[in-house]
Amino acid sequence: MLQLRPTTLLLFTSAALVCGIAGSTAWGATPAAPDPTSLWGLIRQGGWAMVPLTLCSLAGLFLLIHGIRETLPARFYNPSLLPHLAQSLRQRDLPAAADAIAHGRTVLDRSLAVALAKADPDLPDARRDRIEEVLGESLGHEENATAQWIHYLNVVATVAPMIGLLGTVSGMIGAFQTISAGGMGRPELLAGDIGEALITTAVGLCIGIPAMIAYFILRNRLNNRMIETVQAAGELVDHLAGENGDGSEG
Repeated sequence: MLQLRPTTLLLFTSAALVCGIAGSTAWGATPAAPDPTSLWGLIRQGGWAMVPLTLCSLAGLFLLIHGIRETLPARFYNPSLLPHLAQSLRQRDLPAAADAIAHGRTVLDRSLAVALAKADPDLPDARRDRIEEVLGESLGHEENATAQWIHYLNVVATVAPMIGLLGTVSGMIGAFQTISAGGMGRPELLAGDIGEALITTAVGLCIGIPAMIAYFILRNRLNNRMIETVQAAGELVDHLAGENGDGSEG
């Protein structure tokens, strides 16, 4: 059965919407008067700016869902595995610890697997400095890999209102052109241009404000998850090195 990745599905959906909007306002076509009370009527009245705004809304929704999924607690570490790992590290049984995290899919599993490869159980501190250095680098890479998707939400939150403002400027330019062509005494001729000017600004803000709120929420979620993960990783390293320098607990 054919399986589509989320990014592929987003591209197909965006392309379909763009083709639908572009097809409804194709060159040489005489579109019917849109119903201003319907959603499709508002989209058509918004003009060309509704195409990139629609793409921004889809991208923002995808990034929100993806960000929520990537910041779930289960993505960072498995609390039920920590006691077994702590016992293995206290006993300097690195093969058992490596086997426990070998098939793990959490941030802690992947980062700890890289760090434990630098450990030397024959040394009193098991090369703690080197382990902590590698562990910090690995956790930093994991955080950046997730944070880049969250930062894209900030891009959507910034770009969507700007596109709406550009649509507003475009609509006002069209209104002034209509006035210069003799439409001053016929306000119905200005309705389309004014509608485009107002709708695009409103839509841009309706996309940008929730995207900005979602950005800060997901960023804080990621920070909290990473703090918890770093604390759990530090405790495991303490079990390996031991405060007495002999592999036992202080």
